[in-house]
This record gives sequence, structure tokens and C-alpha cells, in this order.
Amino acid sequence: MENKQKKNRKLQGVVVSDKMSKTRVVAVTITKQHPKYLKLYRVTRKFKAHDEENTYKVGDKVVISETRPISKDKRWIVTGKI
Repeated sequence: MENKQKKNRKLQGVVVSDKMSKTRVVAVTITKQHPKYLKLYRVTRKFKAHDEENTYKVGDKVVISETRPISKDKRWIVTGKI
């Protein structure tokens, strides 16, 4: 019997907004390399992550992990601080 469950992804980022209740916006920056010119460039994506107790504030470096859909935009949960 095969195990078809995906492993949860974990990403590191910085909290950029804490204005919503129980939700934090986390900016995750990764470095990519252009396929032809081989130049390195940064790509920043923002994820809405669930924070049940409103403990994380703007500027905190956090770890988020993938989870089931919590709302229309939230598919991540804040798991800890770095």
C-alpha cells in the first residue's frame, strides 16, 4: 500500500503585517538563477499564515508550514520564531 500523503513544506520569512486578527502576512524571499544569463535574483512572495494567539509582530523572523485550507487565502500556519 502506497503512502500518498505529501510532506508538509516549511518556509522561513519575515512578518510584514499583523493588522488582521489571528493572521500574519509573511514575506518569503528566495534566490533564483536566470536560466540563460545565470544571474542571481531575488523573488519575494507573501503568504497569509494563521497565528491563533496573535503572538508574532512585524519584523519577527518565523517559520511557516503548509496545512489544510483555513480560509480563502490562508493555507499556512506559523509554527515558530527563529
